[in-house]
Amino acid sequence: MNILLIEDDQGAADYLCKGLTESGHNVDHASDGHDGLHLALSATYDVLIIDRVLPGRDGLSVVSMLRAGGVSTPVLVLSALGEVDDRVAGLRAGGDDYMVKPFAFSELLARLEALARRAQPGTGHKRFQVADLVLDLTSYQVTRGGQKIHLQPRELRLLEFLMRHQGQVVTRTMLLEKVWGYNFDPQTNVIDVHISRLRNKIDKGFSRSLLHTVRGVGYKLDEMP
Repeated sequence: MNILLIEDDQGAADYLCKGLTESGHNVDHASDGHDGLHLALSATYDVLIIDRVLPGRDGLSVVSMLRAGGVSTPVLVLSALGEVDDRVAGLRAGGDDYMVKPFAFSELLARLEALARRAQPGTGHKRFQVADLVLDLTSYQVTRGGQKIHLQPRELRLLEFLMRHQGQVVTRTMLLEKVWGYNFDPQTNVIDVHISRLRNKIDKGFSRSLLHTVRGVGYKLDEMP
């Protein structure tokens, strides 16, 4: 998932960013309401996590402005305020869910996944296909030629990004930004390692390679080299 976290408490933000990234998700972070609103309006996310009390513009105001602007991205409101009236206010402002601090990370992750599933159009089926390689984001299942392929969370996120950009060359910088969230030095070989692992899983044993290296530029997922 692509997640935007709007949280001014740096300790809480670091904790959430680390946990979500390790779970295979991409996280952008804003530390005040103004920057968070700008990001939420200018980029596409699967779910938003918004703290209720923020500098610049409070969280409920951010949610209300997003809804007024036609942004329907699911919102999970975080707050230390846990009375019934507080939760009702959060939901009426346009929030889809409300969690009271402190919380268990596993519960937060489960709620985010549920929000993302409910937001998917139609039957909730989200499916990408390149040749006989299929990625189903509803079940998080990958198959090629009908054969199930097991991917680790980061490999799954990498494949999703490549499939969303089928036929296009994606650079290392793009991958670091969208799959790793700038958590690694640009000179690291982490991308090469994960690309190699992914290639072994989706191409090895098949007559046609789908994951191609474009020397000096990046990588491309396509039926043609």
